Amino acid sequence: MTSRTVNIADSVRRHFKDIGHDEKVKNAAYENAQARTRTLVLMDIANDENGLVVGTGDLSELALGWATYNGDHMSMYGVNASVPKTLVKYLIRHEAARLGGEAEKVLTDILNTEISPELLPPENGKIAQKTEELVGPYELHDFYLYYAVRWGFSPKKVYFLAKKAFAGAYGDETLKKWLVSFYKRFFSQQFKRSCLPDGVKIGSVALSPRGDWRMPSDACAALWLAEAEAL
Repeated sequence: MTSRTVNIADSVRRHFKDIGHDEKVKNAAYENAQARTRTLVLMDIANDENGLVVGTGDLSELALGWATYNGDHMSMYGVNASVPKTLVKYLIRHEAARLGGEAEKVLTDILNTEISPELLPPENGKIAQKTEELVGPYELHDFYLYYAVRWGFSPKKVYFLAKKAFAGAYGDETLKKWLVSFYKRFFSQQFKRSCLPDGVKIGSVALSPRGDWRMPSDACAALWLAEAEAL
């Protein structure tokens, strides 16, 4: 494998100038311009190299819509589309132990780094944008995803199971908070899943619109949220 760095700073700053965006304003436009530029660069290099852009987005991110539309949301093949975030971490840990040596050090360092899209400048040398502080713990969302989608359980039943599974780790209010958040995000972000690239189905849960998941982008979450919020 050949490592290559493409500095996108000048491109993004020129883009900000073209659209009249003040880069001191660190809003969605500031963040997403970077993610979309990354994707543009990767896809054009793929054309030059007669290759494919392999998607990094995973099942958990697709469920929550935690991706930039037409940015990291897009690729030429979504290899992790059916792999939840908790399994991604397990696979990295397994591969690190299998490889050993320098590769194990690098992979372990990746595992020990906060999950982040890194679209905001670091604060005092540390990552400023911590995904799980913003959208909630992935171990909870992956649990909710499995029972809500694979089994079609109601919010009340998913909550009941979560209280048993995470007893001592999370309080009831925390479980409810992220359960409500899960349903809000899952329904509102279907528009990103409706136009996903092809991806392999690995587990028993997949959200591809081409075989596993049929859902209108304007589906109403009211019934699910009413039950979840009343817990």
